[in-house]
Order: sequence, then structure tokens, then C-alpha cells
Amino acid sequence: MRSWEALPSVSLQPGGNFTAKFNALGLTDFRAAARYLHRLPYGRNSARADFKLVLSEGRGTCSTKHALLAQLAREQGISTNLTLGIYEMTENNTPGVGKVLEKYKLTCLPEAHCYLTYDGMRIDITRSGHAPGEPIDRFLYEETIEPEQVGAYKVEFHKRFLRDWVAKEGVASQRSWEELWQVREECIARLSQ
Repeated sequence: MRSWEALPSVSLQPGGNFTAKFNALGLTDFRAAARYLHRLPYGRNSARADFKLVLSEGRGTCSTKHALLAQLAREQGISTNLTLGIYEMTENNTPGVGKVLEKYKLTCLPEAHCYLTYDGMRIDITRSGHAPGEPIDRFLYEETIEPEQVGAYKVEFHKRFLRDWVAKEGVASQRSWEELWQVREECIARLSQ
């Protein structure tokens, strides 16, 4: 994963609602917009999947921050893709979730993560560059999605993946996928603290 610093420093041209919102914050180039989003705290927005709330609420998740940046890139004609990836979340690559995983005697849990793909590189404005822990460098699954898919589509895909993972890994006898989804929610809550 590369940080926001790998994105192009191109001037934002007039043309769109999202561009205007970034300009109103004094942000005039694409890389500066990514840096700004990187610095915002991690946290779910009041409407979980509404990436348009990131700027007004001053926080966002990997999904909402990257969806907003992908929408800005679309307005600016910058060739990027919003990517949904599934990785094995551990304390090493997601510091803060270890105590939750340990409490349930789990070494890992499949987690959905959103990031941008630009010029063949994975770009993560929420974790890479200055984030503690090991980078996420191995994905079990990846696909390009639209910004509007960070809500229901992402959640349903993640749940389906978790159901399949439980069956494949043989942990079904220990916990149901619904129980593991609750463990996952506890991990995410821990990250917001």
C-alpha cells in the first residue's frame, strides 16, 4: 500500500459539487485533498455509507474517505478506481483489534477494506504512510466498486464472504458467521476509540 503522497499533485479544475467543497476548504490540488482526508479522524459518519458527510462531519472510514476521493477524481478526470478488498485482520496489521480477537480466541478475521487503485498502485489514505502496524499487503479478494457501493453492497458482500470463510475454514462448529460479524463490529468499535 502506498500513501496519499503517491497520488498526482494536479490542480483541481472548476467543475463539480465535490470540487467546490474541497476548494471551499482551500484545497486546490488532488494530492492536497487526499492529505486532508488522511488527517481527518477515523470514525463512522452519522449515515454510515454517505461519503458526502465526510467533510461536514470531519471524520470518515476507509470506505467513506476513499469513496469521496474517488468521486473527486471522477469529477477531475483522474484515472483512479475505488477498490474493495478483503484481508485477514490481525493485531499486527490493524493495531487495536488484538484484545477483541484474543477475547474470542481468534487469530484473524476477514475484514473489508476500501482504497484507491491509481497507476497500478494500491493507495490507502487512511492507513499507509504514518499508520502503526504492518501494512496490509495480502488480499484474499479484490474488486473495483463505485462510490455508491460502499454501503449496502459492501456490507452484504462482506457478510457473504464471512459465511463462505466460516464454512471453508471449519470454524462453523465454534461460531456462526453472525457471531463473527458481531466480533467484527466490536473490533471496528475499538478502532474508533
